[in-house]
Amino acid sequence: MGATVVKIALSGYYGFDNSGDEAVLQSILFALQEQGREQGLQIEPIVLSANPEKTSAMYGVKAYHRMKPGSLFRALREADGLISGGGSLLQDATSSKTIPYYLAVLKIAQWLGKPTFIYSQGIGPVSRPMFYGWIRSVFQRCAYVSVRDTESAELLGKMRLPRERITVVPDPVMGLPMRGSVGGASDLAPDGLVRTVGVSVRIWNEDRSELEALSRSLQVLLAADANVRLRFLPFHLPSDEVASQFVIDRLGDHGSRVEMVRGITHPQDMLAQVAECDLLIGMRLHSLIYAASQFVPMVGISYDPKIDQFLHRLGMKAAASTARFDVDAFAAEAQRLLGGREAWVASSRAAIEELKAQAQLPAQRIISFYKQRTNK
Repeated sequence: MGATVVKIALSGYYGFDNSGDEAVLQSILFALQEQGREQGLQIEPIVLSANPEKTSAMYGVKAYHRMKPGSLFRALREADGLISGGGSLLQDATSSKTIPYYLAVLKIAQWLGKPTFIYSQGIGPVSRPMFYGWIRSVFQRCAYVSVRDTESAELLGKMRLPRERITVVPDPVMGLPMRGSVGGASDLAPDGLVRTVGVSVRIWNEDRSELEALSRSLQVLLAADANVRLRFLPFHLPSDEVASQFVIDRLGDHGSRVEMVRGITHPQDMLAQVAECDLLIGMRLHSLIYAASQFVPMVGISYDPKIDQFLHRLGMKAAASTARFDVDAFAAEAQRLLGGREAWVASSRAAIEELKAQAQLPAQRIISFYKQRTNK
């Protein structure tokens, strides 16, 4: 007899050419397959995507359109359960429609009698109190709830979801493996070793003041060290390419020491780019998570509490925020980490290894849920 087949639908921000969210999907798929093998179940994922054809081709999975009601119902009816996550799905900072959409998908699955699971989500910010009761009522019917930081657990507590029902786990991307081998940034510069600084930026302030300030900090960094090269890594296409070009255009005479990597959508390809860096300057959360997973020191720019929450887990703080940006202090922090990578790795290794080890806990719990069902 072959292994029991379990079909699991996945709901998240998938199919939008956002490398961070694609990394979440890839990481969950890897974890489910690995835990399925270990526990003797064959997992067949069904992904709800904005671009089902591309998602299916990229990951070799069945995919349905996330916004077409017929496709959505077909996927949920076909599945044995639904995973919602990971990522920052339940927040109303970007739109008031985001929370109702993701809760509706969970609610439909529950109406259809399917077990539902919350997979390492970042909850909040939630500024509209009416959403508190909605989230609580849907989460109370979930078979398993995990969040990626204590702040998310505390917010669910304010919504009166019992704390014992909530498990705090790392972001799933901490467990994303490398694909193949990559070389380091080891080309020789005239006075020594080239040091590659990855830069992941997004547009946040309407006046782009945070990008103006960052460009001045990067000018200081480039002027201070002739061996520094900047590698801009756009995580969300095409908007992050626009943000990257905005900064590059303000770097003046240093253009020959700056490049932008274009067109990367597969998360493991972006992970390989980050792994080659000696330092990562990041606004995108998953650029920082990629860096941590590869033991690359990072300088964070906070635009959202999720940046601070992740850095806090490594005993770090953001060096700047979109509201407050000290140009010289930021450049000094980048120079400090570039010159002290070994010390940073030594001080951060234990925390990073623990996060990597815990990244598969939600998949382990979900597969165990189905294993117990098959044994009954």
